Amino acid sequence: MLRAIDRLDVAGKRVFIRVDFNVPLAEGRVTDDARIRAALPTVRWALDHGAKVIVASHLGRPKGPDPKLSLEPAGMRLSELLDRDVVLADDCVGDGVKKLVFDLREGKLLLLENLRFHPEEEENAPAFAQALASLCDVYVNDAFGTAHRAHASTVGMARLVPERAAGFLMQKELAYLGKVLKDPEKPFVALLGGAKVSDKIKVLDQLVGRVDALLVGGAMAYTFLRAGGVAVGKSRVEETKIAVAAGLLDRARKLGVRLILPLDHVAAADPAAPAVAVSGSAVPEGLAGFDIGPRTIEAFSAEIARARTVFWNGPLGLFEEERFSAGTFAIARALAGCAGTTIVGGGDSAAAVARAGLVEKMSHVSTGGGASLEFLEGRELPGVKALES
Repeated sequence: MLRAIDRLDVAGKRVFIRVDFNVPLAEGRVTDDARIRAALPTVRWALDHGAKVIVASHLGRPKGPDPKLSLEPAGMRLSELLDRDVVLADDCVGDGVKKLVFDLREGKLLLLENLRFHPEEEENAPAFAQALASLCDVYVNDAFGTAHRAHASTVGMARLVPERAAGFLMQKELAYLGKVLKDPEKPFVALLGGAKVSDKIKVLDQLVGRVDALLVGGAMAYTFLRAGGVAVGKSRVEETKIAVAAGLLDRARKLGVRLILPLDHVAAADPAAPAVAVSGSAVPEGLAGFDIGPRTIEAFSAEIARARTVFWNGPLGLFEEERFSAGTFAIARALAGCAGTTIVGGGDSAAAVARAGLVEKMSHVSTGGGASLEFLEGRELPGVKALES
């Protein structure tokens, strides 16, 4: 069982909150603060209940200390959102950090510097985990986006702190994604896109027996179309996964699941070439599909409109390019108009929803693309397991 932070007495205690502030930066500023905002309820609760709050995160993949990947911009944004001072340590371990921690007063906040400035973080090195654990009386993990990683700050130190709990974001992520696996309200529609079948095989395998309709788009759809005997021109196909796709198509038929593949496309000779409308499911020779067409948008949107639960992971095309973005943004709008529970599984699909300005219209937008997929594969997340009492 996971204990939530609001079941703890944190007054006067040093509370270490592992957050996910792995946010995009430009010119020393945070360009998307969604992950910082997602952590605010937990941080605020701890501060309001008299904790001495220590916040820690990674940022990027530094090879040792790197000023360009400092958490200072995240600290500045956190300070603005909380409307209170945030002290930034110049490291995450060491005597200087210990002094800052032990000088903290109740209701005050210290942000540690990037955990990954130390390679021992990703190695889950025992001495590094012990150094982090020595800073606190209570450990709280609110970083769902890193829950699938067995690192020092997500697993190693958690086992060394006697009081540990999940933050509100972690609770929310597990509740919504757990509902997808265990008790989705019907009709249940899953929409999967992205580049590779290989990235989604286990999720597809889990969901095909639970959904009423499975909608497949993005580059991965062309492996399914090829498996169904449809010509795909020079669209991206994973040759080694054609048999897997054929097996999933056959299983869906036997289970009575509506597995809907693209009915038309927006294609081009290459990503830089002019876009061409393709009215049928087959892609002509010399062209590759880069987005779903209007008939597919209509079919997918109709399934979403009927659904009581929708799970979406992966864009429907090369949405970074404006001429191949219509499908992805149309589906985002379809989810926004759905009366049921809508869950966006992080990653590029979450980015698309944010770009469309529709985050508030979704029931839940996950902060962890990789973690959400591994959870839906039925895998145990090390960062969650470490919190169990």
